[in-house]
Amino acid sequence: MSHRHALLLFAALSLVGRTLDAQTSAANVARLRFAAAPGAERIRLDGLVDEAEWSAAEAIANMTMLEPTEGIAPTLATTVRVLVGAREIVVGIECADPNPGEIVSYSKARDSRLSREDHVKLVFDTFLDGRSGYVFAVNPTGARYDALVSDRGERENSNWDEVWEAATHVHTSGWSAELRIPIRSLRFNPGLSEWGFNIERRVERLQETSRWSGGRRDYSLTQTSRSGLVTGLPRFDSGIGLGVTPALVGRAGNPGGDEGSGIEGEPSLDVNQLIGAATIASLTLNTDFAETEVDARRTNLTRFPLFFPEKRAFFLEGSDIFDFGLGAGRDLLPFFSRRIGLVSGETVPLVFGAKVNGRLGNTNFGALATHTGEVDGLVPSANMGVVRVQQNVLAESSVGFIGTAGDPLGRGGAWTAGADFTFQTSRFMEDRNLLFGIWGLTADREDLQGGKSAWGFKADFPNDPLDLAVTYMRIGDAFDPSLGFVPRKGIQKLSPNATYLLRPDWGWLRNQNFELFTEFVFDLDGELESYRIFTAPLNLRFESGDRFEFNIVPTGDRPLVPFEIGGVVIPAGEYDWVRYRFEIDAAPKRPVSGRVSWWFGTFYDGTLDQIQARLNWNPSATFNLEFGAERNIARLGAGNFTQDLASVRAALNLSPDLVISSFLQYDNESDSLGTNTRMRWTFSPLGELFVIWNTNIIDPFDRWRTDTNQLNVKVRYTLRR
Repeated sequence: MSHRHALLLFAALSLVGRTLDAQTSAANVARLRFAAAPGAERIRLDGLVDEAEWSAAEAIANMTMLEPTEGIAPTLATTVRVLVGAREIVVGIECADPNPGEIVSYSKARDSRLSREDHVKLVFDTFLDGRSGYVFAVNPTGARYDALVSDRGERENSNWDEVWEAATHVHTSGWSAELRIPIRSLRFNPGLSEWGFNIERRVERLQETSRWSGGRRDYSLTQTSRSGLVTGLPRFDSGIGLGVTPALVGRAGNPGGDEGSGIEGEPSLDVNQLIGAATIASLTLNTDFAETEVDARRTNLTRFPLFFPEKRAFFLEGSDIFDFGLGAGRDLLPFFSRRIGLVSGETVPLVFGAKVNGRLGNTNFGALATHTGEVDGLVPSANMGVVRVQQNVLAESSVGFIGTAGDPLGRGGAWTAGADFTFQTSRFMEDRNLLFGIWGLTADREDLQGGKSAWGFKADFPNDPLDLAVTYMRIGDAFDPSLGFVPRKGIQKLSPNATYLLRPDWGWLRNQNFELFTEFVFDLDGELESYRIFTAPLNLRFESGDRFEFNIVPTGDRPLVPFEIGGVVIPAGEYDWVRYRFEIDAAPKRPVSGRVSWWFGTFYDGTLDQIQARLNWNPSATFNLEFGAERNIARLGAGNFTQDLASVRAALNLSPDLVISSFLQYDNESDSLGTNTRMRWTFSPLGELFVIWNTNIIDPFDRWRTDTNQLNVKVRYTLRR
C-alpha cells in the first residue's frame, strides 16, 4: 500500500467513525457519581480525616474487587470523600485494616513504584473527555506518586511531576490519607461542574485490588471513559495564572572530558502563564537539568539503538498531547524530546524554550520552540519546533496532526509532518474494549534520498481474559525525522500478539498467563529480515504473589552487513536460533524480594547465556536498597565476549520530602564506575533544594582514574499569582 493509499484509508476511516457516534456515545451511559463538599481550605493536612467537614461530605464506600475475585465486595473497606475550595481540592481516604502491623509499605521517596505495596491511586478526568487525566497515588508511609494518563489510558507517564501535598497516618484500625491538590497544578475545562473521577486500592499482602467505577478486569484505572463522576464542583479560581520559577545552579569540580576543574554559578528562569484554565504557556531561559537522575546503563544485544525515556520537567509538561499513532510505540516516534539538548550522550545548552499546550473545546493542541547553543566540535546552534493538534471525535476517539521543523545537528531543510486517527471504544459488544488506529508520516532533510514516508495501523482487542492485537508498519529507507526516534528504517513490520489469562480454582495458583508475542520484519520488497516469536507455555502467578515463568523464543536475523555486539563482529548472513528462559519472582510484599532470570540457548552462530538478578531489601520505609546484576556470556564463531553490568541503588528516606539516594553503576565494556548521589529536599510545596554529586571512575579495579567528579547544587522556588 502506498502512502497515498494510506492517507485515503485514513480519511475513509474518519468518515466511517463518525457514523458510529450513536453506538459509542458515553453520554448515554449511566455513570457512578458522588458530590464534593465545600471546606477544603479549612483542612489541616495531617492524614487523620477527622475534621467536621469530612463528616458532612458524601462518601464513596462501595468499592468493587477486581483481584482475586471480580465483582464482589472487597475484604477491607475503603471510604473516600472530596472537599473543594476556590483554589484547591482535598481528597480524604480511610483504609480499614484490622491488622495494621501487616501493612506493606516501605517507600517514602517521591515517584516510588507503589504498585508493589499497599497504596491508593486516584485519577481526575478534568476535561471529561474519557481520553486524558491526572493520576495521584500515596502509600501508608506518605510516598507520593503522580503521572499523566498517556496513550489513551493504556499507560501512565510517571516522569511528570506537579505541585501537590499528601499526609498519611497509620492507626489501630488501618490507615488514612489526605491529598491536597492546588487547582493551579491542573489544566481543566472551566465550564464543567463535574469531572471524571476514579479510585483504586491495593492490599499487597492479600494480593487484592478494588476499584470504585469500572470494576472489571477489562478496564484500567487510567481508562477515564469508565470513571465515575465527582459533582458539585465550584467555579475554580486560578488567580492571574502566573508562575515564576527562578533557579540557581552552582557547580564545583571537573564535569569530564577536557574541561578543567573550577567553581561556577548559573541562574535560570522558568515562567508559566495560564491562558484560561485549560491552556498554559511556558518559557524557559538558560535551563539546567542538573537535578535529573542519570539513565540506567543497559546492555545491547541487538544491532539497533536503545530507547531511553524523557525525564526533564520542561519537556514533560503536557507531553501526553504529543503522543502519536496507535501502535507506533518506540519503533517510531515523530517527536522525541530527547533529541533537543542531548547529542551523542553530551549535554547541549538549552538557551531558550517556549511551549504552549492545552485544550479548546474538543481540540487538544501543543507547540514547542527551542534554541540550543553551539558546542565546539559537536553541534552548531539550532532552532527546533513541533506542533501537535488532536481533535476528539465520537465518545473516545481522535484524529490529529503533527509537524516538526529543525535539526539538532544543524542540517538544513529538516521537517516532518503526519496525521493519525484512532477509533476507540470501551463499549464494543456492550462492554468490551476495541481500538483501531492508522497513521501516516513524511519526513525530509537536504541529505535524505529515497523513501521518506512511513505509515502503519494497529487493531487491538485488549480485554480479560483474552487480549488480541495486530500491528503493521512500513518505514521508508530514507525516513529519518530529525526530531524523532526510528531505530530501524527501510522495513515492513508485522506483529500479531495474543495473551490468554487462565484462573483455575486451585487455591494456590492465582493465574496462568499464556503469551504469544511475535515480530516479523521484512524489507521493502517483502523479503524476511528478522523474526522473533516469544512464547510463554508457563507463566504462573501464585496466591502468595510469587511468580515462575518459562519461555521459548525462536529468533532469526538476516544482517546484510557485518555489525558488532560486545566487541565481536557478526558477519552478514542468515541466522536462526532458539532462546529459552527461566524466571523467578519473589513477591515484593516481603522485606527481601527480587527476580532472577536465566536466558540460554543458541545465538547467531554460537551460544549465549544471559543471567540477570535483582534483589530488593527494605528493612524499613526509611532505608531501601536494591542490587542489580547482569552477565552475558557469548561463545560465537567470530569470537567470544562477556558483558558485566552491576548496580546498587540506596535510598535514605528521612521523610517524604527529604530523601538522599545514591545510584552506582559499573559495566566492563566502558570499564567505568559511575555514581549519581542526590539529596532532594522539598522544603515547601513550591520550593526544592537539590545537591547532586556525580563521579565517573575509569578502570576502578586497577589504576582508578577519575574522569568526572562534580558537585551540583540547585535551588528553585516558584512564585504563583
